[in-house]
Amino acid sequence: MADILDQLAEALHQAELPSERKWWHTSTVYQIYPRSFADSDGDGIGDIPGITAKLPYLKNLGVDVLWLSPIYKSPMDDNGYDISDYQDIAPEFGTLGDFDDLVAKARDMGIGIVLDLVVNHTSDEHPWFLESRKSKDNPLRDFYIWRKPAPDGGPPNDLKSSFGGPAWTLDAETGEYYLHLFSRRQPDLNWENPQVRQRIYDMMNWWLDRGIAGFRMDVIDYIGKQVDQGVVHDGPHLHDYLKEMNEKTFGQRNILTVGEAWSATPGSALLYSGRDRHELSMVFQFEHVTQQWDETYGKWRSKPFDLVKLKSVLSKWQYALADDGWNSLFWGNHDLPRAVSRYGDAAGYRRESAKMLATVLHLMKGTPFIYQGEEIGMTNVPFKDIAQYRDIETLNMHRLHLEAGLSPDEFIKGANENARDNARTPMQWSNAPYGGFSTSVPWIEVNPNFETVNAEAEMIDEDSIWNHYRKLIALRKRHPIIVYGEYQSWLDQHPDVFVYTRTLDGERLVVVANFKPNEVRLDLPHELACEGECLITNYQVVPSLRETVALKPYEAFAIKSPITA
Repeated sequence: MADILDQLAEALHQAELPSERKWWHTSTVYQIYPRSFADSDGDGIGDIPGITAKLPYLKNLGVDVLWLSPIYKSPMDDNGYDISDYQDIAPEFGTLGDFDDLVAKARDMGIGIVLDLVVNHTSDEHPWFLESRKSKDNPLRDFYIWRKPAPDGGPPNDLKSSFGGPAWTLDAETGEYYLHLFSRRQPDLNWENPQVRQRIYDMMNWWLDRGIAGFRMDVIDYIGKQVDQGVVHDGPHLHDYLKEMNEKTFGQRNILTVGEAWSATPGSALLYSGRDRHELSMVFQFEHVTQQWDETYGKWRSKPFDLVKLKSVLSKWQYALADDGWNSLFWGNHDLPRAVSRYGDAAGYRRESAKMLATVLHLMKGTPFIYQGEEIGMTNVPFKDIAQYRDIETLNMHRLHLEAGLSPDEFIKGANENARDNARTPMQWSNAPYGGFSTSVPWIEVNPNFETVNAEAEMIDEDSIWNHYRKLIALRKRHPIIVYGEYQSWLDQHPDVFVYTRTLDGERLVVVANFKPNEVRLDLPHELACEGECLITNYQVVPSLRETVALKPYEAFAIKSPITA
């Protein structure tokens, strides 16, 4: 029997590609945060049948792959990133039957399903951990990372949790500490134990056999940690583990794998995704995100937006992975603020700046990822009080940062700019109550602008953000220059405008984008002046490029033309 994923790849990409070219090179991925996407049963929580019901919307948009944030059984201390059963579905999301139905119906539409693989840690309610904490000689004790107290009775070392406070919690029953680099209810697995690795590989194959199209791997750079040496990420055996995972699970299957790696550098990205490395398809790197954070308070006090620095980071990664490896392209996800609020102008030029950002991102080399609602220009949520937030990270950091001297108003300002709940408010489907997300009060408040910012209004407007995304997704499938063209940046020190080119087979694509809410007069290098085809624009069609261009607020366009001597 032919592998079901090979059938999916053939359905998605009918053209025969050379071996170094993959089906996901021409694909666009859409991330779904299931709790906030679509509620089918009126309990205020999104679910799998809700996702299935929206497949025609996603097919119409043109995406090829859906990445689902965790849907596994979980006590939801961290909204599903604390898994208590890797091979079952959280009841609020549905059943395994619902999931199989989603996979089958999506496949019929040429859409693959990618699952979130959370294997750095589990929930403290996972059966492995319940056994592990029973006694020091329990057979599963070594599935997790346990250490004796320090001589003073305190934690073994000073490692900190990403959610604030120590990364160690004392277990009174056995008198030892267990490691949790996130919530105390998310104990870290011991990847040095080969039994742990084999159990994980068995679980991955179980899902792959159900017909999924791949995995997004949560904080995958943490699995090689060596805590006694203070090494949290990029441990010496990280890539050994990934090679072993590749060999024992997905290596012979035609699927997409992308690792979340906050520590990734251009050099390590080639280790993860080099064509001869046999590890992953690509990684998510976050340098363009973290370079905007304050040195003391991190994302809770952002620096002013600096386009020159942003261009420098994006171009660095384009150049580093130009000939090997592969870039993931994204502005936002479930952990990041809304793109138009962070990089654009949500108040004055929401439509124009959202289209501009989409143009800049989707015409680079790599696989684009769209976070739910990005395609309709959803914005950050204007919460006024900490009680409106639901995210464990925000609630923990609120307490710690106030203790460190940040004022309550400053923290709320920072949270309104960068907190994870900005991305987690319900999808805005229509101007109906609760944005058409549910028939009852949602688990978190809907952004009040749903009456004007919603999918229903966007889809019927030919000039909408949604239709702009739809065009960009279609262009990637039609124009190899967008997928494989050589990238070059221009005017790197210009503070207002991003200009880059893609070249392939005697053609050049020139991308020009104004990041300012005012008209900018731009002098282009003479070699970029051309007559050609305007593939996309967020204002009027630009039939040609002159050496001097007057750009409207947040104007962006791309012109394809032959390269002349």
